[in-house]
Amino acid sequence: MQNTAAHLKYKLMNHKILLALVLCIGGILPSAHAQKFAYVDTEYILGQIPEYRAAQEKLADMAKEWENQIVAYKQEIDKMFRDYRAERHLLSEAVKKEREEAIFAKEKQLDEYKKAKFGPGGELDKKREELIKPIQDKVFDAIQELAKDNALDFVFDKAGSVTMLFTNSKFDRSDEVLDYMGIVAGTGTDKKE
Repeated sequence: MQNTAAHLKYKLMNHKILLALVLCIGGILPSAHAQKFAYVDTEYILGQIPEYRAAQEKLADMAKEWENQIVAYKQEIDKMFRDYRAERHLLSEAVKKEREEAIFAKEKQLDEYKKAKFGPGGELDKKREELIKPIQDKVFDAIQELAKDNALDFVFDKAGSVTMLFTNSKFDRSDEVLDYMGIVAGTGTDKKE
């Protein structure tokens, strides 16, 4: 889940930088007004959204299917290599070279397949972007709406890289974000259902 919340965390990073500046200035200027803070847990929020869970399952199924295909490729390459080793003493130089090239070509196909499916910008990344990003955007929009409605100056993500050594649960607005999104907290169902 940590990677899937990366987009939301990136957007919230600007708030973290701004917070650091405000805290520095606040220490210098004693007349600075009190800031209103809150935090949310995007991992918890995303885990409560049925569409997110369905998207995660779909991505896992796709990845498993592709992994199975990779295993099949490897088995085919292994068989080609075993057959070649068993027969190489009986083969002419031209046939040996042909078989070796076929094995290398199959290995290259396997590498290309892995990159196409799992590499940066590969099918898994594209599908994740297609399925997960709209959900993350909805969460971010709900957080912004919550912040505006409650006149919050800063909203932290508890699931992010910000270390929170103590959090008072009265400042946790995760369930309110779900409420803005029409999700019943704890059940993972839409309020409309």
